[in-house]
Amino acid sequence: MTVGVPKEVKVQEHRVAMIPASAAELVKRGHTVVVEAGAGVGSSYYDEEYQAAGAEIVPKPAAVFERADLIVKVKEPQPEEVAMLQEQHTLFTYLHLAADKELTETLTATGCSAIAYETLEVGGRLPLLEPMSEIAGRMAAIIGSYHLANHRGGRGILLGGVPGVAPGRVMVIGGGTAGVNAARVATGIGADVTIVEVDFERMRFLDITVQEAHTLYSTEANILSLLPRLDLIIGAVLIPGAAAPKLVTRDMLKQMAPGSVFVDIAIDQGGCSETSRPTTHDQPTYVEEGVLHYCVTNMTGAYSRTATQALNNVTHRWTFMLAERGLREACGERPELLSGINCTGGKLTCLPVGEAHGLPVSNPAEVLEL
Repeated sequence: MTVGVPKEVKVQEHRVAMIPASAAELVKRGHTVVVEAGAGVGSSYYDEEYQAAGAEIVPKPAAVFERADLIVKVKEPQPEEVAMLQEQHTLFTYLHLAADKELTETLTATGCSAIAYETLEVGGRLPLLEPMSEIAGRMAAIIGSYHLANHRGGRGILLGGVPGVAPGRVMVIGGGTAGVNAARVATGIGADVTIVEVDFERMRFLDITVQEAHTLYSTEANILSLLPRLDLIIGAVLIPGAAAPKLVTRDMLKQMAPGSVFVDIAIDQGGCSETSRPTTHDQPTYVEEGVLHYCVTNMTGAYSRTATQALNNVTHRWTFMLAERGLREACGERPELLSGINCTGGKLTCLPVGEAHGLPVSNPAEVLEL
């Protein structure tokens, strides 16, 4: 099989979907790897390293899409990439379709088989999403702390405080992978951290593993009770494949002190606040109701080398399987792969995405005739 690795074209996206070592393993197994020139530069992987691994470097993305059967990426395809996708392609990447109806419809219409890292579920876990959630969670506490500084528009609060001065207060909404990592870093800084969560078993886990943090059952009343005293909110809500629920309303944010900060990790899925809208690393923040919002949709791309390696650690086995078996046979061998298929054969096949946009959904196994 020919595996293609295009250069990411989303604004300020520096990650790459495959490192040279994985390309070498595919070539060793008899596959062809085609890499767009400069695809890995943002993560400090250079064309010469891919060539040494046996990959072929091509000058333009069109050459990757024309030759590849399996295309591996990091972020959702941009319009110019969707235009190059065809029925014979299998696309393996983060998609986050619940936040973008137009992309959902245009991607489905290509007839390609698109597999989303973030919906591939194994044993109740999302193994291809977890590394990026870990990075985003750890980043969120650091970024939130930085933007609380006066020169960044914040209210001048040092999260860790100092002797004789109380630490800043942080609320983490959601106790999943991103939330627990955010809480760990925030408590490590010395902040006063509360994690709001709806799953009692998860709260018991959090109580044991992040002992410095408090847990609170997630209700609107409980969140409202915290808001006037908060300096930083970290939104870490996740419903696999679905649009993030709007747990924070505009009126609720009015309860916060001017210069407080809100970091919305859930922005890839539409954000968990009514006031959240996508931003970029070039212009990461804006102010709504006196609260500084950070809503960068590819925040982990800021630490591209670390993120690329972490992503490759969890995706390469699935990439190898798809290259060796093809999609239909791979699904027969690992039925969990079906949960990752968001569209195939011109049909939308991810129920949460269909529910988010009011679109009909087909069973991927039936479309693939398994």
